[in-house]
Amino acid sequence: MLFAAPSPISRKPPVQRPTSWWLSMLRRRAERMYDEELDLSRPIPWESEAERQAAIAFFNAAFRAEESGLMQAHALADEVGRWDPELGECLRLYGDEEGWHRELLTKFLAHIGGEVRPMGRVTGTFYRLYGRAKRVETIVLTNLMFETIGSTTYRLALREARYPAVRQMLTILTRDESFHVPLNVHFLREALKRSPPSMRVRLRAIYTTLFAALLGSAAASRRRAFAFDRIPFRALAGAYAEHLGRLFVHESDLDFAPPELLLRLFGHSRRALAASDDPSAVSVLSAEAAVDRERVVVTALDDAWRARGPRDARHAPSSAPLDPEREMAAVHRQALR
Repeated sequence: MLFAAPSPISRKPPVQRPTSWWLSMLRRRAERMYDEELDLSRPIPWESEAERQAAIAFFNAAFRAEESGLMQAHALADEVGRWDPELGECLRLYGDEEGWHRELLTKFLAHIGGEVRPMGRVTGTFYRLYGRAKRVETIVLTNLMFETIGSTTYRLALREARYPAVRQMLTILTRDESFHVPLNVHFLREALKRSPPSMRVRLRAIYTTLFAALLGSAAASRRRAFAFDRIPFRALAGAYAEHLGRLFVHESDLDFAPPELLLRLFGHSRRALAASDDPSAVSVLSAEAAVDRERVVVTALDDAWRARGPRDARHAPSSAPLDPEREMAAVHRQALR
């Protein structure tokens, strides 16, 4: 069943920090945020116009994600600040960081000859639905899942990035998501404390539906961005399944169990993810390491997991033909069984 809610499997309770800790870290990050600038002194020698256009599409999607995070965080800051001033300030400072990313992406898009474009059909649908959410816990859950797939995408793209300016832009986004993902886990944990028990069933349904939709969205993004990031559909969707799954398995007190059927479709399981010692980009320990931006060492996402999948994408040529509609339909058929 798609909306079944089996008990999450986890070996140990997650590490947690109080809101005061997160606020002090955000204030510390804000002090030097604008000291960092992009090095856009040299043009990028694209291999083809198709690669450049795909890069514009890729970073447009990143821009929309940052813009949405900024707007929702600042809107929530006012509401949440009425019942928890410290948490409200955390949301405001988090929104400021998203706004800084938006500024950097605007400059980067101009550098590569692009501009902010209207959202595509799939992306637009996601963000329109996100924008309609009213309850704090629904907004925060959705944003956490968006942040997680964003972090995963950037880390995968870093593996193929050849141009210094591209690597710098991806590194900034990847590094800061290592702080934003666990920060959003804290936001969700605090929101759930005030959520009525009757909301739990609805939130689990939203979580499971969004989990499946985000895996399917990997197919739609391949039409636009594959010539730039060279990430095959199964590699991207499989990484989404792994990292979305690991997040909620390890943060077991949140009580959202990733759909076992979808995990197995990409070679994973709740039990295997729980047994993994790799905290990925979701733990408080990762956030602690990412507080001081200048001291963070960013690495691309390890592709060792690919060998577990039905296809070995490492040996697929970058021009391998894709059928995104068929791949996305397969994901949704499995989810609805």
